[in-house]
This record gives sequence, structure tokens and C-alpha cells, in this order.
Amino acid sequence: MTLSPLAPDRFPDLPVIKGVRFAAVSAEVKYKDRDDVMVAVMAPETAIAGVFTKSATRSAPVLDCQAKLGGEIFAPAVFLVNSGNSNAFTGSAGERSVEEICASAAAVFDVPQTRIFTASTGVIGERLPHGQIINKISDLDARLSPSSIESAARAIMTTDTFPKGASAEVIIDGKPVRIAGIAKGSGMIAPDMATMLVYIFTDAEIAQPDLQVLLGTLTDSTFNCITVDSDTSTSDTLMCAATGASGVDVTDSAGFTQALRGVMLDLAHQVVRDGEGATKFVEIRVSGAASDAEARTVGLSIANSPLVKTAIAGEDPNWGRIVMAVGKSGAQANRDKLTIRFGDIVVAENGWVSSDYSEDLGAEYMKQQNLAINVDLGIGGGLGTIWTCDLTHGYITINADYRS
Repeated sequence: MTLSPLAPDRFPDLPVIKGVRFAAVSAEVKYKDRDDVMVAVMAPETAIAGVFTKSATRSAPVLDCQAKLGGEIFAPAVFLVNSGNSNAFTGSAGERSVEEICASAAAVFDVPQTRIFTASTGVIGERLPHGQIINKISDLDARLSPSSIESAARAIMTTDTFPKGASAEVIIDGKPVRIAGIAKGSGMIAPDMATMLVYIFTDAEIAQPDLQVLLGTLTDSTFNCITVDSDTSTSDTLMCAATGASGVDVTDSAGFTQALRGVMLDLAHQVVRDGEGATKFVEIRVSGAASDAEARTVGLSIANSPLVKTAIAGEDPNWGRIVMAVGKSGAQANRDKLTIRFGDIVVAENGWVSSDYSEDLGAEYMKQQNLAINVDLGIGGGLGTIWTCDLTHGYITINADYRS
């Protein structure tokens, strides 16, 4: 698959997180020439938090993970993930696959089944060949290493063109606290958890209930503010593991919260930059809305509009499509108070095109890879930011051939 033009130069150097080991293998679930199963094994007393898709057709792994959150933490914990098959819409067969994978992993890693968290991503509606995964669990155990996080990131890719990683370090009470995260996602990306898997690891010390609240709060301003194609997956999973190995209690730490949000936002942006067929990264900032919620509504209306997204792909500064998207959003808007900017360029204001705007100026701006569309509704103090990408023929090609 052709590398996204918005891809970073390379996978970042991620810090080793004490208390976590990784491994990846090929089970040939779908892909024949690459690793497609990864495992992360965490030390005892690791707090596990998770946020999941709100889809009414959630996959068996998602339902199983949701049921296990908040349990005892004294035993080690395991994340086991496969790509190529989502084990979604597979009925009781999908549940059996999860049960058998968890039972086998529990035996190999000597971990209670209640501490095994699985995830699957890929084609919907096909039974998971879980036996192929089970046969590789011993190999995963033999390959465990604290430094194999990049291999894990590559193993969970589907239509991704690059593995995604991000990290941060923050000093709290004179001691370093480290965070490292990986993600996959490229298509079927929209708020309510965006097809996306994200795994974040930290050596911070924090109680599971506190980590759960923090993760949910930060998700709303990061992963739930991205969209590639407005479609919400059956399998979206975001999990965070805090091993406590640093000995630093980060409960109520503003520094840790900021660092964790930074990692989450970095990964969220990488998902958008790897949007299927994407050539443009677009930040949509909405201000002057009646509320923050209405600003978000307007932002999503613009970001999810095929007309807006195709205009951006064609480098056409068609600001009328933005006016259309604001109007159809359902949020409060007033034509004569609306202001639209492309970056710092005032395009429209006071209900009409700006007297200082020229089409040539807008067209030149649209040639950039990183774009900002700013909309001020002029009604209240509501703010919101959404990140998206353009819609190109590449998206059609990838999804038309996805099961072929």
C-alpha cells in the first residue's frame, strides 16, 4: 500500500515502560506476509482503563473487555490483538472465539482470564480463525521484550500505511513519569471512538477508577474530535495501562493529564493523517457558537460533508460548501454574523464574501497539505475543534477492494 503523503518520516523512538513487555507474530489470520497478532503483558497491580465504541453492533471482544474493566488488579494483565478479522457480527461463534483465546492465553501467560483483554480489527461478518491465533500464543510468550512496541504497532495495522506511535515524559515531584502509545486506524473513523485501536502504557501510579475517569474525559477532546469518513466502527477500543512502576502518584496531577492528552492527540492526528486516500490534513475551528456542543456539531457537519472534503481534495476554495455545511448542521447560525477564514485569510463576513478576498488567494492556500478552516458564528462563546482529511478517489479504491 502506498505510504500516505502525510506520514511522519519514521516511527518515533518510544521509551521503555517498566512493567510492560511486547511481542508480535504472524498467524495468517488474513495477511500472509506480515505479523498480524500482538501481545502486551503487564506486571501485577497494573491499572487498566478503557473506552470503547458506542456502536449498537459492538464486537464480541469489545463486549468482553467492557465486562472485565474494574476488576481486581493484583494479577498481571494481557492485551492480545489480531488484525485482518474484526470478529464482529459473528454471533455466538465470536463469543466462543474470545473465550477460547482468553483461556489459552491465561494458561500460557499464567494470568486469570479476567485479566485478558482481546481486540480484533478487520473484516466484519467473517468467523475468526481463532485456532491460528491460539497456536501462536506460545511463540508470543517466547518473544516478549520491553522494547518490541514498534513490532506490536505494525501487527495491528489493516489499511494503515504506517504504524503510529507517540510518547511523553513529565517530571512530577522530581521523578520522571513516562507514557508511550500506539494506534491503528485509517478508515471507518468517526467520533464515538472512531475503526480504531489504541493502546497507551505508562509507569504512573493511579487507581483504576481515577484512570478510567481521566481517560474518558480526555477522549472527548482527542479521539472523539476526529473523523475520516463519518463511520463508527464495531470494534473501536482505547485502553490505557498504568503499571505504577515509577512510584509516582499522578492522581490529580495537571502535568500528567496534559502529557497524556498530548500523546492521545498526537495519535489521533496520526490516524487522520493516514486517512484512506488522504492528501490533506484539515483542522476545523469553530467559535462564536451558542455552546461548545453546538460548535462541535457545526465542526462535524463541515468535516463530514463529502462536498467540502472533495473540494479540499481538488484544492478548490469553494467556501459556499462551508456555508452549506453550517446551515445544515442544525446548530444556531445567523447568515449575517457568519465569518469564514482559510487560515488567516478572511473569506466571508457579514453575510457576504469579504471585499479583501480573492479566489486566487484562496486557491493558493488550498495547495498546502495542512489546512485550517475557521468559522465564527458570532452568536455566543462556544468553541470546538475537529480534525479531518480530504476525500479522494483513493478512498473509493481502497474500500472497493477491501475484501478482494
